[in-house]
Amino acid sequence: MIVASFVVFLLIFVVIGAASAFKSDKSNADYLLAGRHVSPWLVGLSAMATNNSGYLFIGAIGYTYASGLESLWVMFAWMGGDFLASCFIHKKMRVVSQQRKNLSFGSLVATWHGHNFTKVRILAGIITVVFLGAYAAAQFQAGSKALYVVFGWDYSVGVIIGSVIVLIYCLAGGIRASIWTDAAQVVVMFVAMAMMLAVGINAVGGVGAFFAHLGDVSPTYLNLFPATLENSAWAIVLFILGYVAGGVGIIAQPHVMIRFMALDDPHHMRRARTYYYSTYFAFCVLTFSVGLSARLIFPDTSAFDSELALPMMTTQLLPEVLVGLVLAGIFAASMSTADSQILACSAALTEDIASRERRSVWFTKFATAVVTAIALGISLMGFDSVFSLVLDAWSVLAAAFAPLIIIYAFGEKPTEAGALLIMIGCTAIALGWRVLGWGSNIYEVLPAIVFGILSYFILLKPLLGGPEAQPE
Repeated sequence: MIVASFVVFLLIFVVIGAASAFKSDKSNADYLLAGRHVSPWLVGLSAMATNNSGYLFIGAIGYTYASGLESLWVMFAWMGGDFLASCFIHKKMRVVSQQRKNLSFGSLVATWHGHNFTKVRILAGIITVVFLGAYAAAQFQAGSKALYVVFGWDYSVGVIIGSVIVLIYCLAGGIRASIWTDAAQVVVMFVAMAMMLAVGINAVGGVGAFFAHLGDVSPTYLNLFPATLENSAWAIVLFILGYVAGGVGIIAQPHVMIRFMALDDPHHMRRARTYYYSTYFAFCVLTFSVGLSARLIFPDTSAFDSELALPMMTTQLLPEVLVGLVLAGIFAASMSTADSQILACSAALTEDIASRERRSVWFTKFATAVVTAIALGISLMGFDSVFSLVLDAWSVLAAAFAPLIIIYAFGEKPTEAGALLIMIGCTAIALGWRVLGWGSNIYEVLPAIVFGILSYFILLKPLLGGPEAQPE
């Protein structure tokens, strides 16, 4: 029964994605941006599903299970930064991308003010393929963890199933298939998470018992901040700002911003953002609550991988037919992000790295297959933590692109050399910060963004000036 209900939901997603092919005009613009004809509600729901991936179902629930209240900041300070950035960037990005006829995120970064920065485009394409490809691998891994718990299948089985399904409907309908399936997947994700919260609260004895027992978990479980920070106000402020900066990094995530670039009209951006943030907030509340309830149900943290908390709850508390629904919800969350990332990487390969001549849609589809194979290979390497892999990939993308996009939004026009230095320098800072282990106290996106913006205004602009003026 579990297999049957799970397979039914997966088939529904595949059929919806494949059906989108009937609206395709067989062009690259349609395959990569749906011709910029996507309605606000679809953009909002698709962006929410794409952003809130298997990372929330598996990684964030596992982090809340292990860390307690301090995980609030990863979700809600992050969302605050996301909202702040959207107030200034999203509409500008939609307008500029249409003016420049951009089909990829990298081409937007390289041509924002009308200059064609070829080296910036190529570097942006390489960063996108490498790190967004790793991000996609984390999604396949998230889905495979659920299958491992429910069926006992090897991780590789779930990874292969997810990659094949994503490849089928991506090849069929491109970004439109991804957006349509995202909308269907949002429904399954919400139903699955809401159901798990209800059965979880019931399993611990009701709402009163839920709140009463949280304080018994451990002396630090209800602390809002890591114990190492509690004696320093400045450390706490920087800790929060680190995750706010992580949220600002949304403007540097190609797979999410492509959705807003595909919006049918820039004037509809407010409506798209309303759909996005209302569902985003509700889903984070559900995720956080389920993570806390999981800790009460499974108090022994040494018994299993914390990222298996939700699948473990599912198998122990639900009848088989509903286990299939939740399993489909986890897989839906993973696929809704993986397909978007694979298509963004395909655009980077064809529009940014190999951009010298016009490419057919078939070449782009071939690139989609190649990227899927790369993501599959990375996920089969068996990284331990979905949470860590996602944070690492997100931080590098945010460091590479967010400072430059913010500088563009200020109306500044850096030279190509300046843009390259910002991208390389900020990426190096993010990677170095993570390697040195400082990311647990201050998320590395904050120092990267601050360094990028300050270095431009203090050093690069006075030394390098701006490119020769060109018509906007």
